Amino acid sequence: MLQDHFITSKVTSKSQTVIPMAVRNKLGLKPGDMVRYRFREDHVEIEKLAAEGDGFDPFMAFHEWASAEDEEAFKDL
Repeated sequence: MLQDHFITSKVTSKSQTVIPMAVRNKLGLKPGDMVRYRFREDHVEIEKLAAEGDGFDPFMAFHEWASAEDEEAFKDL
């Protein structure tokens, strides 16, 4: 069973932050990798994006098409 584990990171005056080493290790992040932030009801998730040519989806940038309604409407495509 996973226990809650909290790590904090400070946001700078330019709204930047460092992704903590434990998070980078967990996601396998390396310099140049892309991450995506997914908004949920009460939190935000961060995930590593696949590299181009490795399942990379250039259309994921069009977040206006990423609503729950859109996912439901296009789930069979």
